[in-house]
Amino acid sequence: MIEVSHLSKKYGTHPAIEDLSFTVGDGQIFGLLGPNGAGKSTIMNILTGYLAPTSGKVKVAGFSLPEQAQQAKACVGYLPEQPPLYPEMTVQEYLDFAAELKGIKKKADHKEQVRKAARRTGLEEVLPRLIRSLSKGYRQRVGIAQALLGAPQLIILDEPTVGLDPAQVIEIRRLIRELGKSHTVILSSHILSEVKAVCDKALILSQGHLAAVVDLAAEERDLEELFLELTAPEETSDKKED
Repeated sequence: MIEVSHLSKKYGTHPAIEDLSFTVGDGQIFGLLGPNGAGKSTIMNILTGYLAPTSGKVKVAGFSLPEQAQQAKACVGYLPEQPPLYPEMTVQEYLDFAAELKGIKKKADHKEQVRKAARRTGLEEVLPRLIRSLSKGYRQRVGIAQALLGAPQLIILDEPTVGLDPAQVIEIRRLIRELGKSHTVILSSHILSEVKAVCDKALILSQGHLAAVVDLAAEERDLEELFLELTAPEETSDKKED
């Protein structure tokens, strides 16, 4: 589903990511881990076609980025950390609007895709309600529902459980596992237990470099211990002398 080879991105002279290579297979739930500034957002923006790499090769569903960005974008559904919701719209109005933006023009297809996305995310009973009246957990569900429109093969979720209460976290994690049965999912999260609970593999970034790709089912070491070891800042020469 995803092939990344020697990927680098610079902002001016600052390298955000350097020489990354990894693959994500069809039907995997793949965690993206790293401290703040490690390059997670840059990777997601490149995979969604919003940002061009400085060098390297990227393929999504067989389409090269940025050369075939339009085709690749059609294969991707994206939930940013702050879902782009309009509080004065009803859930129904918002999903209809999102479907139009994604180019779902046939009335029958439009209606069916909105209905299916609402059903899969548990939104059927709140379709007539204003988004501003929903709990944060339900607003996240609306964001995930818009990501499902267009029948994407790849779903990218950026911090989907941030700010949710424990019951809402459990519900969203259950939804992510369900999505993994029919989509490839990239899950970016700062919550190590969440990645361990729902993901098949995890990519750990440190200072823009690939620190490890971990098979979570086979890894015997504790993920937290491994993460801290791989992302610990290097000691300066002064500290080493002390």
